[in-house]
Amino acid sequence: MSKPDAVEPATVHNAMNPDETPELRQLYADFEAGHMMPLWTQIGNLMPKHPMPRAVPHIWKWSDLYPLAKRSGDLVPVGRGGERRAIGLGNPGLEGRPYISPTLWCAIQYLGPRETAPEHRHAQNAFRFVIEGEGVWTVVNGDPVRMSRGDLLLTPGWNFHGHQNVTDKPMAWIDGLDIPFSYQNDVGFFEFGSEKLTDITTPQYSRGERLWCHPGLRPLSGLANTVSSPIGAYRWEHTDRALAEQLKLEEEGYPGVLEKGHAAVRFVNPTTGGDIMSTLRAEFHRLRAGAVSAERREVGSRVFQVFEGKGCVVLDGVSRILEKGDLFVIPSWISWSLQAESQFDLFSFSDAPIMERLNFDRTMINGQLS
Repeated sequence: MSKPDAVEPATVHNAMNPDETPELRQLYADFEAGHMMPLWTQIGNLMPKHPMPRAVPHIWKWSDLYPLAKRSGDLVPVGRGGERRAIGLGNPGLEGRPYISPTLWCAIQYLGPRETAPEHRHAQNAFRFVIEGEGVWTVVNGDPVRMSRGDLLLTPGWNFHGHQNVTDKPMAWIDGLDIPFSYQNDVGFFEFGSEKLTDITTPQYSRGERLWCHPGLRPLSGLANTVSSPIGAYRWEHTDRALAEQLKLEEEGYPGVLEKGHAAVRFVNPTTGGDIMSTLRAEFHRLRAGAVSAERREVGSRVFQVFEGKGCVVLDGVSRILEKGDLFVIPSWISWSLQAESQFDLFSFSDAPIMERLNFDRTMINGQLS
């Protein structure tokens, strides 16, 4: 398989491109009237030599996103109707759709002081990642889950959920969902829940965490595997320590990092060891100052948000500087590499479970297929 930027071979003669005649024009007109499209006029678009995404690499600066979210908080009340003050990031290549990629939705959600977002549920899988702030609890199927900086919080499909801010300060976070994939495949359902949250307590740890978040231990009351992770929140303290220990092991000469100076973890469903949800994968990456990751191409879409530090991403050969909070999308088969100026922490999510389950996954690292 040639690399996408390789020199194309000479054009092959198209034997199925006959001279235009009145009869041929009538044939094509009859095809159009019958809602038919002959393969020989479509194959270049339908079966490219490598993925040719309409979505484009793009970066959204946190310094732009947050002020706009705050203005929406000043002007737009949260409640029934819109349900959430969430602002979707629209990929410039997707013709105005509110999708960050053909399979993924990403939005910044803003909840003002003392506000409550009512409960609802939907078939789409969702998560929240907190870049900064405290004081909001999300209630998932009646279980209140604290939202704090660096935490990954799950709302698997068809779980009732709502949010409350119990402080006098606003809070913003990112939402990730599989909305475009669900919409394209007509699998969506939606149902309103309670106007008021079913539990307004604010515990330090949710019931799900108290049951499931003990290293290497599984409750005997939960031996059945679940499609999505039963853990409501993956806490920053554990993510941070796991990344730090990988880099310490590297310093001591032991294996553990993904590549030189690059620690990484994947959030998993403890009942299966697989991904947190059937359509979404979540990871966290940490690069030492000065580290450079390998150049990769992957089938499927990936989104990063900078959690801390400064560096840059090289997207299809173009380098872009990144700072705390910045988000960027990598469409299918676009080359990318990370470069760290300081310690560089990044949260990432992707549609990899879909691609792998359908056997469409393919990865190229430094020009070599793996």
